[in-house]
Amino acid sequence: MTITQPDLSVFETLESEVRSYCRGWPTVFDRAQGSRMYDEDGHAYLDFFAGAGSLNYGHNNPVLKRALIDYLERDGVTHGLDMSTTAKRTFLQSFQDLVLRPRDLPYKVMFPGPTGTNAVESALKLARKVKGRESIVSFTNAFHGMSLGSLAVTGNAFKRAGAGIPLVHGTPMPFDNYFDGQVPDFLWFERLLEDQGSGLNRPAAVIVETVQGEGGINVARPEWLRALAELCERQDMLLIVDDIQMGCGRTGAFFSFEEAGITPDIVTVSKSISGYGLPMSLCLFKPELDVWEPGEHNGTFRGNNPAFVTATAALEAYWTDGSAMEKQTRTRGEQVEQALISLTEENLADVKEYRGRGLVWGLEFHDKERASRVARRAFELGLLIETSGPESEVVKLLPALTITPEELDEGLSILSRAVRETV
Repeated sequence: MTITQPDLSVFETLESEVRSYCRGWPTVFDRAQGSRMYDEDGHAYLDFFAGAGSLNYGHNNPVLKRALIDYLERDGVTHGLDMSTTAKRTFLQSFQDLVLRPRDLPYKVMFPGPTGTNAVESALKLARKVKGRESIVSFTNAFHGMSLGSLAVTGNAFKRAGAGIPLVHGTPMPFDNYFDGQVPDFLWFERLLEDQGSGLNRPAAVIVETVQGEGGINVARPEWLRALAELCERQDMLLIVDDIQMGCGRTGAFFSFEEAGITPDIVTVSKSISGYGLPMSLCLFKPELDVWEPGEHNGTFRGNNPAFVTATAALEAYWTDGSAMEKQTRTRGEQVEQALISLTEENLADVKEYRGRGLVWGLEFHDKERASRVARRAFELGLLIETSGPESEVVKLLPALTITPEELDEGLSILSRAVRETV
């Protein structure tokens, strides 16, 4: 692909230095449809990024777009705080009928604000309110958001440093396989909980991702998650599952914890819940935890009605028969895994490990700087992929769930070429 130098001057002179993704993809994007993005010169890029997991159903999904246009054209409510609206009612009914009831999940639904970190903050606040304790346990390499409460339970040192103040009331514990199987699960955690001299304040809750996306695609085993749920119950701690990036079908089932057969006390959902990339988040919790006073936690943009409309359209289009969507995602995931197996077997690839579930996969190299080189070369070849992990040492594959087998093969071929050309 021949790429002309785009005009980036206004971004470089006016926009803050904090910008990040655009540095890895130095072009100006103009439009997008399905699994492809196009820059202003018409160059096409296959998207294995999907808005960091916000676009599970692809860019400008036609079914969702039609529902949104129809709603706007009839002057449907756009901004509604937490007022009752037809769009919110329809979403709640669809969510209950298509997601909660089929899984026998008893959750109440809270709209805490538009982003994932809003959902996490509300979950932490609720857990502390219910238990009357302040400490929250999180896990090594976790990522839960960029606001202060979420950062306090995030592992990445670079992200934490941006807070500028001490991050308190969070205690990290080893994630699954942190010690390469050499230490029994939760040995350290349980010892601290039971030792009156450990110095660990009794936690209100434990927050966990079943697959750590930003942390390097670290996949928790179902048996580890079940043991964690049992530990929380024994020790009177609430279990919070952060399903912001891995929910909405990313790992196969609608919720990523379904495979483990657990029912968390609290679940946070965002990113692809709106289906269209519109800001929206949910905090789900068991009814007995609903101890909020009216207005005790609120936010101006928690009533994003256009997001309710596209969320409803996504549920009705893809989760009326959830088993079909789940089967398709698992099949596409097997397609990715086979390509990564082939790549790993090549001597030039120098792959340390590949890992993933459903349609989220990571490729780690022995050379920790290799992932960034692969991502840069992939961009030059017309593929958008990002890196993850504490040292950006993992190539992260996050294609839309609606990607076709042909598009998936095309992207995997580009990835293989990028790996070979960055030895």
